Amino acid sequence: MHRLEQTHSIDDASPGASHGTSLFTVDWDVPIEMNDGIVLRADVFRPMAPGHYPVLLSYGPYGKGLSFQEAYATAWKIMVEQHPDTARGSTNRYQNWEVVDPEKWVPHGYVCVRVDSRGAGRSPGILDIHSERETQDLIDSIEWASRQPWSNSRVGLSGVSYYASNQWRAAARKPKGLAAICVWEGYNDRYRESARHGGILCTFNKNWQEMQVLSVQHGRGERGPRSAVTGELVCGPETIPEETLASLRVNRWPELVNRELDDAFYKARTPVLEDIEVPLLSAANWGGQGLHTRGNIEGFLRAGSRQKWLEIHGGAHWAGYYTDYGVALQRRFFDHFLKGEDNGWDEAPPVLLQVRRIDGTFVERQEAEWPIARTRWTRMYLDPSHMALTSSPLAITASLAYSSLQDGLTFKSAPFLQDTEITGPSAAHFVVSSSTIDADLFLVLRVFAPGGEEVVFRGALDPHTPLGQGWLRASHRKTDAEKSAPWRPYHTHDEKLPLAAGEQVSLDVEIWPTSVVVPAGYSVALTVRGKDYEYAGPPAELSNMKNPMRGCGPFVHDDPTDRPADVFGGNVTLHFLPSEPSYVLLPIVPEIGDKE
Repeated sequence: MHRLEQTHSIDDASPGASHGTSLFTVDWDVPIEMNDGIVLRADVFRPMAPGHYPVLLSYGPYGKGLSFQEAYATAWKIMVEQHPDTARGSTNRYQNWEVVDPEKWVPHGYVCVRVDSRGAGRSPGILDIHSERETQDLIDSIEWASRQPWSNSRVGLSGVSYYASNQWRAAARKPKGLAAICVWEGYNDRYRESARHGGILCTFNKNWQEMQVLSVQHGRGERGPRSAVTGELVCGPETIPEETLASLRVNRWPELVNRELDDAFYKARTPVLEDIEVPLLSAANWGGQGLHTRGNIEGFLRAGSRQKWLEIHGGAHWAGYYTDYGVALQRRFFDHFLKGEDNGWDEAPPVLLQVRRIDGTFVERQEAEWPIARTRWTRMYLDPSHMALTSSPLAITASLAYSSLQDGLTFKSAPFLQDTEITGPSAAHFVVSSSTIDADLFLVLRVFAPGGEEVVFRGALDPHTPLGQGWLRASHRKTDAEKSAPWRPYHTHDEKLPLAAGEQVSLDVEIWPTSVVVPAGYSVALTVRGKDYEYAGPPAELSNMKNPMRGCGPFVHDDPTDRPADVFGGNVTLHFLPSEPSYVLLPIVPEIGDKE
């Protein structure tokens, strides 16, 4: 089906939204032929006035006809309550999960194109998420959009999460017409940032596909939802039997389970970032522990683009993109590179940070680089005698053991004497042994108030997360010296180095970047444990998440096949040696002009 809707006047009736008028045309289910002959479907929102306009395009599996409010009800409620501006200035009639609201872009002189990915929504074909075929489809879609009579031949990619991650892969292939990308909370390393943190399998991938992708597989037809706008079936007009549908999708979960090392499977789904040349705006979230944050930062650092910017914010994963702040930031970027406007964007400092405060508020600050050049990389040493973090190593030999099935060991600093900013990546160094042939280490960077209660933060998904987290499977301890930095060890994950029972080995563990200003009187702590962190309070829930969230969001590591108890349920011992002290390296950032 291909039909056209002309929206002449939009009177805003949504709660908290302002009244206004928008003029644009919608072409529903526009056919786009791929290079193998299959035809995907897209909705095109464009100004009514004839002309050549820049294009904002997204390609993904969440169903272009499914409303944000219907499919992600709790996420929508949280966003509008915490950020009323996200709903203002729009009827929200065309809101769709993690892509631009056309009511806020088409009147500004843009065409918005939403493509249902192959096998999802109204696009037929084999559903194979994050595949090479999807990357080629996105490239074909970009080049198609650049050739349309309403296009000025400049295409930008924009979107959150899935719609951000695939931008890295497409941009590295240099499609014709691609002029800029805005990667808002999107990872790029399929192994390190999604499938296996530190080599440990993350079950998010399995649950996410079941909850958010299979529910809108093409061919569900009458078993799926209908569009609140068009009344058409979101998953296509044909209702295909479930057993047939199963043959029209690729289940990649067994691959992730069975492929423990970073092999050709993962590399085929991980872009060569240095091949990216188009202007880049990479927007990360401090709370994205377990997905996206590392990718946005690594992507910014390694992209070959001569013109690139990094922004890091906090708050809910989906919300910042839709706020007035987020839309204004994106508009300045795209207006400059897709419209050619001389708006000063090219003179903006390359890094824009929302520095987090202990109360969850943020202070905006610009920086010239990442990591911040004036960072005082500070080692805090683990003291086994007092379970403390200290500024100087101890000349003692000792050991402490913990059960991998229990809460682990926590080392806590003395209260800070003054407000202290921690912003950047962290790393830890240990000497460990295991009672078995392997061990999984879960590191938790934490903040404690003067009264001893833990301070938790609004994460990207989970509202009760610690300050930072890192992971490493001991048998994956091999690092690449050329790619490593003191604050970010780079593990190759290309061979397993099993432990002999009781054998002491040295480990360097990456802790993903974070930010907070720790007030005077508060303490920081490092917990070393053998399982995921758990918040002491009640769990939180989202309608699109399978399980309650207990401090790590959905990014947990509890697959029994990957973590058999006879291997990963043993005792782990930390060894404290004068010749090789254990420490956590923290990025202490002084105020500009502050002296030692």
